[in-house]
Amino acid sequence: MLISVVGLLYLVCGRTVQSQDATGSRFVCNAIPPGAEPGCGYGPFGSRVQSSSPIEDELRNTIIQLRETILQQKETIVSQQGTIKELNTKLTRCEAAADESPQGKPRGPGSRRKEYGKNTMGDLPRDPTETIDQLGKTMQTLKGRLENLEQQRLLLPSANLSASGVSALAPLPPELRELLRQRLGALESQLLRKVAELEEERSQLYNETAAHRQRTESTLNSLLERITELEKSNNAFKSPEDFKVSLPLRTNYLYGRIKKSLPEMYAFTVCMWLKSSASPGIGTPFSYGVPGQANEIVLIEWGNNPIELLVNDKVAQLPLSLSDGRWHHICITWTTRDGFWEAYQDGERLGTGDNLAPWHPIKPGGVIILGQEQDIVGGRFDATQAFVGELSQFNMWDRVLRPVDIMGLANCSAYMPGNVVPWIDANVEVFGGASKAALEICEDRAFES
Repeated sequence: MLISVVGLLYLVCGRTVQSQDATGSRFVCNAIPPGAEPGCGYGPFGSRVQSSSPIEDELRNTIIQLRETILQQKETIVSQQGTIKELNTKLTRCEAAADESPQGKPRGPGSRRKEYGKNTMGDLPRDPTETIDQLGKTMQTLKGRLENLEQQRLLLPSANLSASGVSALAPLPPELRELLRQRLGALESQLLRKVAELEEERSQLYNETAAHRQRTESTLNSLLERITELEKSNNAFKSPEDFKVSLPLRTNYLYGRIKKSLPEMYAFTVCMWLKSSASPGIGTPFSYGVPGQANEIVLIEWGNNPIELLVNDKVAQLPLSLSDGRWHHICITWTTRDGFWEAYQDGERLGTGDNLAPWHPIKPGGVIILGQEQDIVGGRFDATQAFVGELSQFNMWDRVLRPVDIMGLANCSAYMPGNVVPWIDANVEVFGGASKAALEICEDRAFES
């Protein structure tokens, strides 16, 4: 371009010295004063010389136009260089996000398989809510950039010049536009999947936290209840569990009552110490009745019949013998699965059976009575079925205890209160002349031996 301008100046100022015309004259170019129009219409001292040829005026105007065109072209090139740099930066970011391999290296052109589920957005914050907000903002930013690119039509500079000297702008090739759109769409899909995964993870964490909090509160409530019961227990006993209930007469008004009820259970173990010399039959050491079924769980020896276990009014005979006037430890286990039961006396398993109310769950919300059989829930006792004697350490679990645990309870080598019904003073009421007295059962049994 500079060479063209110099050439034009040479043509205007020198007139090409027409092969040393006849007069031998020539033109001399002088310096142009500051702020003056370009041309050779100035004398040796800077004075303006009027042009005498229309060709010179036309050439001068051409030079002015060329200079303006050069300035416009320079500004256009600078502007388009900035545009190219910005577009290259955006394309590099999109390609790095969409084509990044699991090892952090770019893929080759023949390996454009999408890696679903891979994290291409860097380390995520630990808080799922903060992560979701951040991904949402990133997605909105990408959408805004895409809309901005579509509004600008993704223009790139062309190497051609228009007839007026201004550079022409050509739209981005459709293939490149479609590739960019696909990569942005893939990135958006990846962000949506990540948001869904984080939402699911947050929901699971909330559910686990709620369940853990519920278990913790339940455990704390049980401990508080236990502490309250211990605080309210009778201080006359050395410890809250070292006592017995005495039922000396066969009547329909002497009995004990357990304050706690049972939850719904699919298995149970009930253990106690019994001492009775009554005949015929020791009566009913305990019974559990619920609305609609007074004989939900009953242990009874009535008349000359053997000891029986009733579950939902179904009967199984147990090979136990307790009417010798001595302390005996008995345990009864039962599970709803096939109605399987076991009977233990003094730590030894004496009998088993099945088909006792199989698949029947023990109903909750009933009443446990010590020493009487219930015809209605909590009452209507029959004196002929009353227990005569003493009992202690009545404990109940909602599972089947192991034989080794039962042996430990029977030989006084282990202490394990029931998790459903523990034997403590504050948990037992007596009525009709029944009484509670201090008893250390293991010491008393050793003395008898």
